[in-house]
Amino acid sequence: MRTQNIHLSTSSEINGNVFASLRSLLKKSASLVDTNLASLAEALSCTQWSSLPQVWLCQCCRSTGECWCFPLCHFRMLTRTPSVVAQVFLLLSIVLVIAIAVIQINQQQILSPGLKYGIVLDAGSSRTTVYVYEWPAEKENNTGVVSQTFKCNVKGPGISSYESSPGALAKPLDDCLNKVKERIPVHLHKNTSVYLGATAGMRLLRLQNESAANEVLASIHNYFRAQPFEFRGAQIITGPEEGVYGWITANYLMGNFLERNLWRTWVHPYRKETMGALDLGGASTQISFIPEDPEEHFNSTLQVKLYGYNYNVYTHSYQCYGRDEAEKRLLAFLLQKSNTSASVDNPCYPQNYNTALTMKYFLGSLCTQSLRPANYYPNQIVNFHGTGDPGLCQETVSLLFNFTACRDREECPFMGIHQPKAKGSFVAFSGFYYTINALNLSGHFSLDDFNSSMWFFCSQSWAQVSVLLPFMLPKFEEIYARSYCFSANFIYYLLVHGYNFNAETWPQIHFQKEVGNSSIAWSLGYMLSLTNMIPAEGKLIQLPLKPSLFAGLLIFLTATALLCLLFLVYLCIVSHHRKNIPRVEHIFIPE
Repeated sequence: MRTQNIHLSTSSEINGNVFASLRSLLKKSASLVDTNLASLAEALSCTQWSSLPQVWLCQCCRSTGECWCFPLCHFRMLTRTPSVVAQVFLLLSIVLVIAIAVIQINQQQILSPGLKYGIVLDAGSSRTTVYVYEWPAEKENNTGVVSQTFKCNVKGPGISSYESSPGALAKPLDDCLNKVKERIPVHLHKNTSVYLGATAGMRLLRLQNESAANEVLASIHNYFRAQPFEFRGAQIITGPEEGVYGWITANYLMGNFLERNLWRTWVHPYRKETMGALDLGGASTQISFIPEDPEEHFNSTLQVKLYGYNYNVYTHSYQCYGRDEAEKRLLAFLLQKSNTSASVDNPCYPQNYNTALTMKYFLGSLCTQSLRPANYYPNQIVNFHGTGDPGLCQETVSLLFNFTACRDREECPFMGIHQPKAKGSFVAFSGFYYTINALNLSGHFSLDDFNSSMWFFCSQSWAQVSVLLPFMLPKFEEIYARSYCFSANFIYYLLVHGYNFNAETWPQIHFQKEVGNSSIAWSLGYMLSLTNMIPAEGKLIQLPLKPSLFAGLLIFLTATALLCLLFLVYLCIVSHHRKNIPRVEHIFIPE
C-alpha cells in the first residue's frame, strides 16, 4: 500500500459527513475486522509514521481505497509504566526511611563509658604502699563508686628515711610500678592519675629539715615524669586529712554511704549510722567520728560531701603517738632511767631477747629530741635486754601519755585536746589490727579477753614468741615481733585512758584489716574525695548502624523519594498539558 495523499487537519475542521461515513463504515465492516486488522497493522508498522508524535488508528475501505486515521491517547499508554514504577520507588523509599529511623532509635544500646583508674601511693613513715583503684567513668552523684584492684608494698622503709639519698627512691618504686602497668590497660595509662600522699613521717621530717623533705618530694616528681601515667603531684597531707580520709574509707567499705537496691542501682542507705574510725600508723594515730551533736562541736569538725550528702566529722591526729614513734619514746625513757647504756632492761621486750640499737635509731627523731641525753652520740650503741614483765611494761607505757594537761576538763582525754564523747561503733585498722592479730584475737571481743591475751603474750620468752608467731602471722618480722607486747599495752592506754572506751563500749570496736578485697586505709578515702574533682563521662550510645552509614542511607533514600515525587509531578503536568493539545487526524488515500 502506498500513500498518495496525506491530509492533516484539526478535529474541528473535519467535515461531519466524514465522521458519519466512518461510523457507518465501522458498523458495516464489523464482519471484516480480521481483514481490516491486517491492513491496520500494515499501516501502523509503516516507517513513514515513525516521526509522527502520536500513534494513529487507521481504518481502510477496500471498495474506495481510502483510509481514515485518528489519534489515540498514546501518552497514557507510554507513561503508565514509568508512573507506576515511580510511585513504587517513592513508597518504598518512604517506608525504608521510616524503618531505618525506627530501628536506629529503638535498637540503640546504652553502654557504660568504661572504667577509670587511679593510683595512690601511701607514703607512710615505715613503708610505702601502692594502691590501684577503679570506678565507672559516669560516677554516682559526682563521686565514683571506687574499688581496689591491686596493692603492692614497696620494699624498704618509708620515703622519709631517704632524706640523705633521695635518688635511691627510684629502684624500690620500679618493682611496684611495673606491676601496676600490667594491671591497667595500656591505652588508659596516659589518662590514669597518680597521687602520692605522705603522712606523719614526712610531716616530722619537714618540721625537722624542710629542705631535705623538699628534696625527697622533688625526687619523686622527677621519677614520675618518666612514667606513662598522669602524675598529679606528691604532697604531705595533714593529720586531720589523714584522719577523715580513713573515716571515709571505713564507712564506704562498710556500705554506709551507698548500697544496691533490688533494681541493682546505687542508693543512699535509709537511716544507716556511720562508724567511727581508729587508725594507728607509725608516727601518728587518728580518731574520727560524727559527734552526737555535730553543731555543738562545729569548730572542731570537718565537712565532707559524698554522693550528694554532707557529713560533719570530728577528727584529730596525735603526732608522735604512732606505734613506732611511741616505742622510740619508750626506749628513750628507759635509757634515761638506766645508769648505763651498756645494758638497759626493757620490760616490754620478751624475756631473754637482746638487741643493740644506735642512739640515732630512737633518739634521732623529732618526737624524742627533748629526751636526748647530754652525751648524745648518734652512732653510740645501746644494748636492750628483754625482761618480759607485763605489769612493769604497762606502768612504763603510761608515762607516754600526758593526762594532766586536761586538768579534769570534760571532753578532754589527754594532751589537752578537746574531743567529744566517742559515739557508736568504731572500726580499728592498720597498727590496731596487726597487734590484735598477733594476740590471736580478731573482730570484736571483750576488754577482759584483750587484757588476758595481752598479759599472756607479754609473759612469753623470746624463744616461745619465735615459735608461736610464725604460725599465727603470714609474715614473721623480728622488728615487729619483739614489740607486740609494747604495742598491746600502748593500745590499751590509748583506747581506755585516752579515748575513754570502757568494758561496756569496748565491744563496739571492730578490729579489721580490710573489707572484701579492699584495705581499710586513708588512701581509698583520698581517692573517693579526688573523684569529686575528676569529671564524669557521659554514657555511650551504641547504634545498630554506624552514624556515617545511617546518614548515607538516609540521604540516598530521601533523594530517591524526592526524585520520584518530582517525576510524578512532571508526569501530571505533562498529562494535563497534552489534554489541551488539539488532536490531529491523518487521512490516507491509497494509490
